[in-house]
Amino acid sequence: MTSKRRLVKLNIGWIGTGRMGYAMAERLLRAGCVLSVYNRTRSKAEPLQPLGATLVASPAALAECDIVFAMVSDSDDLLQVMCGPQGVLSATNAPRLIIDCSSVSDEASAKVRAEALARGAQMLAAPVSGNAKVVEAGKLTLAVSGPEPAYTLALPFLEQLGAGVSYVGTAELARIVKICHNLLLGVVTQSLAEITILAERAGVPRHALLDFINNSVMGSVFTRYKTPAFVNLDFKPTFTPPLLRKDLDLGLAAGKKLGVSLPLVQLTRDIVQQVIDQGDAERDFAVLLLHVAQKAGLTLQSEAEAIDDGLHYPQ
Repeated sequence: MTSKRRLVKLNIGWIGTGRMGYAMAERLLRAGCVLSVYNRTRSKAEPLQPLGATLVASPAALAECDIVFAMVSDSDDLLQVMCGPQGVLSATNAPRLIIDCSSVSDEASAKVRAEALARGAQMLAAPVSGNAKVVEAGKLTLAVSGPEPAYTLALPFLEQLGAGVSYVGTAELARIVKICHNLLLGVVTQSLAEITILAERAGVPRHALLDFINNSVMGSVFTRYKTPAFVNLDFKPTFTPPLLRKDLDLGLAAGKKLGVSLPLVQLTRDIVQQVIDQGDAERDFAVLLLHVAQKAGLTLQSEAEAIDDGLHYPQ
């Protein structure tokens, strides 16, 4: 990647400081950005204050900012923080640019875009690939769609968030790019769980199989990153089964709308639903491994191996 572009002095608003939003906002603050932050639960945003963030009481208070980022859980949340009674677009003024990094539906995104345009604001859809640990390692990637002049304005700030920014076209095209990405995420994780349990049933330690996979042409940043969870059964959440199900549902809806059959996605979605129905909704979606093991009659134990996740955090 080329060196990051020089940041210009703009006032930045940030909405959403969950696991992902907090880590992304922190990166902008550490890059020297002037940041005003709103989160529904104020206490989750308060640790950003020592880094220079100004906390505000409502999304509407961010309307004076030049650029407002949003990183929220779903379509309803995006509509509320942008178009609701206390939303960004409810104020007298409007920001120059709204950048939404959430995973939401085309319909919700298009509605916010239309309301923003009616207020004289541009909008970029900029969903991300990664989780909080990936953000901290500086390896987040973003797919961006919307007006090219708005993209040019936003690019120096987007580049601060991670390792790669891909402009994919106009309007909501970044949404389908992100959904396609997460369909692959779900299918690959389920496949990886199945072959890991197959090998273990035959007597191969999980760490040995995954070491081979990671060093082969089939290995990837993702398989290496998930290896510690699979080997040592550390399912601290980075992305939960309900969040994965949401994206699988969005993908299946897109497939139906566009006339594309997605049988593997549908099967994976049904398996994820089974995991949720069994009460495993709060741990990382890598618990798909346990689901496969249970069906195979295996009770897994941590292999207590020192595993490199490949992220190599900056010092």
